[in-house]
Amino acid sequence: MTDAADPAPLPDRPAPAGRNYRLLTAAAIITGLGTHGALIAAAFAVLQAGGDGGDVGLVAAARTAPLVLFLLIGGAIADRLPRHRVMVAANALNFLSQGAFAWLVLAGAPQLWQMMLLTALCGTGQAFFNPAAEGMLMSSVSGEQAGRAFALFRMSMQGAAIGGAALGGAMIAAMDPGWVLAVDAAAFAVAGALRAFLDVSHIPSREPGGGLLADLREGWQEFTGRPWLWAIVAQFSVVVAAVGAAEAVYGPLVARDELGGARPWGLALAAFGVGTVAGGLLMVRWKPRRLLLAGTLCVFPLALPSAGLAVPLPVTGLCAVMFVSGAAIEVFGVSWMTAMHQEIPEEKLSRVSAYDWFGSVAMVPVATALAGPVESVVGRSAALWGCAGLVVLVTGAVLFVPDVRNLTRRTSSTEVRAVIPPVSADAEGAVGRLG
Repeated sequence: MTDAADPAPLPDRPAPAGRNYRLLTAAAIITGLGTHGALIAAAFAVLQAGGDGGDVGLVAAARTAPLVLFLLIGGAIADRLPRHRVMVAANALNFLSQGAFAWLVLAGAPQLWQMMLLTALCGTGQAFFNPAAEGMLMSSVSGEQAGRAFALFRMSMQGAAIGGAALGGAMIAAMDPGWVLAVDAAAFAVAGALRAFLDVSHIPSREPGGGLLADLREGWQEFTGRPWLWAIVAQFSVVVAAVGAAEAVYGPLVARDELGGARPWGLALAAFGVGTVAGGLLMVRWKPRRLLLAGTLCVFPLALPSAGLAVPLPVTGLCAVMFVSGAAIEVFGVSWMTAMHQEIPEEKLSRVSAYDWFGSVAMVPVATALAGPVESVVGRSAALWGCAGLVVLVTGAVLFVPDVRNLTRRTSSTEVRAVIPPVSADAEGAVGRLG
């Protein structure tokens, strides 16, 4: 493999900070339980207030737009300040915004602009949280343990998604969606308290830089100098947008019109969570030599849920394809985090991660905002088939990049760079990364 910005090997990193890893995992589980239910609740809160598919898309876009706007700044700040402080501040903002959202919904008839504003504040918190969290996680494990540690972390986090999605769907069916949003706000408060106890003494002090713009340029050079990195980020800018439109906008509408409401959709999302746990179990033991080739091949099944909603499949069939796609994306997620851990220097992790997140979510506000109008023009089924086709097209294209096919896992401590991760993924987007 050739890298234009291939730095010289650095000394091995100290032993993993077990306490940090446990705190990060516990906090991610707590936020996972709250967030996955809240994503369903937000969509149904809009519908309950009299909104339509276009309004659901606007609220989803309002969450992602500030995420795109502030991610790069968040990454630069996370490489300058203690990362745990950035994470705690972001969790505090999420607690306040989700708490206010819950209060408005429970009080009755929230306005669309109010829901968009509060959702945008939550997205702003995530913009600062995500790069700091990914850098913090990667700095908490050693090179030789990275793959297994990332698999266990993601498995724990996604396991929480099973309960969160199923519980959220059940709660919405039984009571007001505002209560689910209130649970999410409380989860952010508890997780932020846990993250306040993270220890950053093992992370080397960073030299004063030339300012925010200089930090951003340095991160950009690191990002653009690695073809495998920018190619996959470009791929995921389309994949996450397509999956996000399908699952954040069309999924709740199909559930309401064809499947019987929130509970079946919650079960389908829970099946995705079960699949991610299965994929995590696989990655605890499996260590593919060609990290990115194995991971990229497992992106193709992400087209299945969109296709399943387009048919639409019955609940059992939809749960089956969601399970398969969940298992597949977990293989990609662990492989991707391992490659980042192996190749990117620790002091640049949050900035590179910010460019990764930025590219991955940049198209989501556009996709979710246009989902309603596109449905009006071509129909819901055609729009969903289009989402599936885009996933297949761009994933096939990225396999033409040699570094994607050829980047290999380093197996000894002398081969691994001292560089040390989701999530998603808020599924916090569609795919999900860190909680």
